[in-house]
Amino acid sequence: MSIIQCVPNFSEGRDESVVKEIVESINAVEGVKVLDYSLDADHNRSVVTLVGSKESILDGAFEGAKKASELIDMTKHSGEHPRMGATDVIPFIPIKDVTMEECVEIAQKLGAKISDELNIPVFLYENAASASHRKNLAKVRKGEYEGLEEKMKEDKWKADFGPDTPNKKSGATAVGARMPLIAFNVNLNTNDLSIAKKIAKNVRLGGGGLHSVKAMGVELKERDIVQVSMNMVNYKKTPLYRVTELIKAEAKRWGVSVIGTEVIGLVPQEALIDSLEYYMGIEDFEKNQILENRLYQD
Repeated sequence: MSIIQCVPNFSEGRDESVVKEIVESINAVEGVKVLDYSLDADHNRSVVTLVGSKESILDGAFEGAKKASELIDMTKHSGEHPRMGATDVIPFIPIKDVTMEECVEIAQKLGAKISDELNIPVFLYENAASASHRKNLAKVRKGEYEGLEEKMKEDKWKADFGPDTPNKKSGATAVGARMPLIAFNVNLNTNDLSIAKKIAKNVRLGGGGLHSVKAMGVELKERDIVQVSMNMVNYKKTPLYRVTELIKAEAKRWGVSVIGTEVIGLVPQEALIDSLEYYMGIEDFEKNQILENRLYQD
């Protein structure tokens, strides 16, 4: 059976009852299963991970976006994470017996459905992007919800599907297809946001840092600390331990240190094993030495 992963991000991370309603609407779709969801109050954002077949995954993602459009009002939203819509982003990821091209096709169909039935403008990004300048999600989302109306007046930023102006309540949604990424954050023992931003700039690829790393500095107000928040676009090219060590080195320049890391949502086992091997110095380690892996094989 084909398996596609979908990881929609919703602009609600403080009211769990809202997120639960969204999750329930997704789970109600036959052939779709929600594997995980998490909320972040500082970011005011939730991440939901679902899987399904080529035939069912589109409906699952649509039902989540539909419920979010009913429950989330972007005119009242604020948070540390960049966002432009109630359903901010919906990526499709090929997992088993499915091609990237098929995920792109599903992204296109979902974009048309969201715009037609919910009257929300949709931008295609990553592998589904209709133009090279739309491939990078950060560029698509630049200006966020508050700057969206002005941005969409430019010809190069008209939506791929839907109206030429943002939906006042729901904003706009980015729909795409990509390979698996890891949402990985590193926390610092300071509340100085400028330090986190400087470190993020030096760590991300665009600032001369590491390949396949997108990073920004954010505040965690409830904990009175700051964080380097990252998307690890390709953990095989840049493993988690490498970016962690670079952030430790950069932090020393400013007299601060790393006090913890966190993974948002699900993570490939291989990404954690790579860091385990590095930090423990395990020699000649094989993945079939993991008990659970052997059990699954048998």
